[in-house]
Amino acid sequence: MSSSKTTICTNFIAELDAAIGTQAAETIYVLVDTNTEKLCLPTVMQSEKLIGCHVITIPSGDENKNVESAVKIWQYLSENGATRKSLMINVGGGMITDIGGFTASTFKRGLRYINVSTTLLGAVDAATGGKTGINFGGLKNEIGVFAPAETVLINIDFFKTLNDANLRSGYAEMLKHALIDTREEWDEVLKFDLEKFDFDKLKVLLDRSFKIKERIVEQDPFEANIRKALNLGHTFGHAFESYSYRMKRPVLHGYAVMWGLLCELYLSFIKLGFPKADLLRLKYLIKEYYGTFEFSCKEYEAFFELMTHDKKNETKEINFTLLGNIGDIQINQTTSKDVIFECLDWFREG
Repeated sequence: MSSSKTTICTNFIAELDAAIGTQAAETIYVLVDTNTEKLCLPTVMQSEKLIGCHVITIPSGDENKNVESAVKIWQYLSENGATRKSLMINVGGGMITDIGGFTASTFKRGLRYINVSTTLLGAVDAATGGKTGINFGGLKNEIGVFAPAETVLINIDFFKTLNDANLRSGYAEMLKHALIDTREEWDEVLKFDLEKFDFDKLKVLLDRSFKIKERIVEQDPFEANIRKALNLGHTFGHAFESYSYRMKRPVLHGYAVMWGLLCELYLSFIKLGFPKADLLRLKYLIKEYYGTFEFSCKEYEAFFELMTHDKKNETKEINFTLLGNIGDIQINQTTSKDVIFECLDWFREG
């Protein structure tokens, strides 16, 4: 599986035109949600290569990354003449690049697609790496395929439309990449000011964050081994996220990942001796900027049940990626139900 080419744009329209190539406009399908249709599509449509293209709009929000939305996209492609030689351009955050990549890669066994990532989280997490998917049965990305975008275009100007919560959501995945890389990167990312986003500094950090992920994905495109490092924080994190939707109080993916990182670094601390000082640095950062997720011990079983359905599990045991230290990746780690509950206790104690 080839990897995507990721470009942090300096001239967005020119780079979009180059990615489109000689594709005829009538064979191009642009997928947006109701947010990106309003905030980002006008910029994208400045490309003369898109005059006469098809625009598909679906409702925004991760709760709409589902089978029903996928069917609507497939129906539109089918009813409007899409072929295996068509091009799909997914303009949005992780929800759009996930479902857009999935529907493009499965329609007529696959058509080429480009991701134009419009959120920091989507850029760092979903748009790159070749994972596509939709939610199913209350579980995150339960159905999907590995099918990388031909090109991923990052226009930093789109991030300026985001509020602080969504910027911090994306920062969580950058912090995760730093944790699995080096202490120098971890220290550098921690220095970034979450009170006032400096987009020039962000661009530098983002470029390094992409390189960390790309290096890992190239080694292990289908997540058989080292790519599991990218799952750090996500076993607990996906449980927080899925449970938040179940309880009708949805949280942003990056917030759930931050809370998941805290639980899994605590598990790393008690199981592998991860440095307590670094654990407490993360705990302080989260308390300051991400708050907490309220739940009672009566809900532990529900969290545990969600973890048992995690895609990363290869046996009946719950699979974690943990750290012995910054950059010391330990994949395929398991633990007991009691210890998982201990982690939830520690999280709730604040």
